Amino acid sequence: MNTITKEEARRKVEDYKGGKIFTVTFVKRSTGETRVMNCRKGVKKHLKGGELKYNPAQKNLVSVFDMQVNDYRSIPLENITKISMGGEGEIEVR
Repeated sequence: MNTITKEEARRKVEDYKGGKIFTVTFVKRSTGETRVMNCRKGVKKHLKGGELKYNPAQKNLVSVFDMQVNDYRSIPLENITKISMGGEGEIEVR
C-alpha cells in the first residue's frame, strides 16, 4: 500500500476536482471513532441557501457531500488516515 504525509493528503483532498467520488477514512473529532465516507466535492444540488457560520479552512476542515446519507459533511484534514481517489487505490496517510 502506498503512503503519503498528512500534508500531501490535505492537498489531494483540497485540490480534488468536484463531481468525482472518492473515499476517505478519518477519525472524528467529536467522538474519536473511525469513519469511512464515500463523498464528492462541488455538489450544489442539495443546498438550502444561506452561508456557513464559520470558515472551514480556519478550522482545518473541508466540506464534502456524503453519498451514503445524501447530506453535507466536513472532514477534519489532520485526522485523515486513508484516501482512495481517481482509481489510484487505497493510500495510507502517516
